[in-house]
Amino acid sequence: MSIRPLTVIGFDADDTLWQNEQFYRLTEEHFRGLLADFAEGEHISQRLLEAEKRNLSHYGFGIKGFTLSMIETALEVTEGRVPTQIIGEILSIGRDLLSHPVETMPHARDTLEALAGDYYLVLITKGDLFDQERKLAQSGLGDYFDAVEIVSDKSATTYRRIFGKAADGPEQAMMIGNSLKSDIVPAIATGAWGVFVPHELTWVLERVEKPTEAPRFREIAHLGELLPLLDEIGR
Repeated sequence: MSIRPLTVIGFDADDTLWQNEQFYRLTEEHFRGLLADFAEGEHISQRLLEAEKRNLSHYGFGIKGFTLSMIETALEVTEGRVPTQIIGEILSIGRDLLSHPVETMPHARDTLEALAGDYYLVLITKGDLFDQERKLAQSGLGDYFDAVEIVSDKSATTYRRIFGKAADGPEQAMMIGNSLKSDIVPAIATGAWGVFVPHELTWVLERVEKPTEAPRFREIAHLGELLPLLDEIGR
């Protein structure tokens, strides 16, 4: 009996299966407004991005780290003179992020429903554990997955471990997501397929060059194009 070329499919969550970055952008706009008396909006955003970069190794990915980075930025921009009511407002908008409604992406449900049972489906996402569990539950997509992996970061080592458990190695696996840096490049490095689904609001720290020379790199406009792609590569 021949070995199937593909048995496991991994899906990213934020901005692949449901909207996420748009809520961060709205929060950042609110944050800029809170500090408008102290600095220009672009300067505030730049300082916030720098704080997020510094803090990734301490707080990881997710809303809680983002909120702490906003507080740190407020202290820096105001040279320690930020009013306590603004700190309170930052904490409030951070909490709002933790309760925003889940808006699934076009074709997400139909695609997962079509694949469930034919493939071993794994949700592979990074970020705050409680928040990611909340969004998965509210999305109504959880029942389609055979496994859920909420990780601190996504690297080739991460994908080797996950695909090694779910398949006979990454060569029989595919990763689908909107982040070239986290979802596609490290998955391809293990020998898996990497299917890039661009999102117009992908976080700047997740952007790298497309691995267009990699034989297992593919790009689709939306999840509705995944089933024809699978037919093309021989599912």
